[in-house]
Amino acid sequence: MAKKAKTKREKIILECTECKNRNYNSTKNKANDPERLEIKKYCPTCRKTTAHKETK
Repeated sequence: MAKKAKTKREKIILECTECKNRNYNSTKNKANDPERLEIKKYCPTCRKTTAHKETK
């Protein structure tokens, strides 16, 4: 039986701040980034680059 890897990475979902559509799944290292991420990414619903915030 394989052991589960002990990592500090957590799965997150990124949500567009303008249309509130959840577009991207990603991971982040909780030790390096304890607060919520905000990244500029392309939103296919808005058809432009917007800020995306982390949700759970």
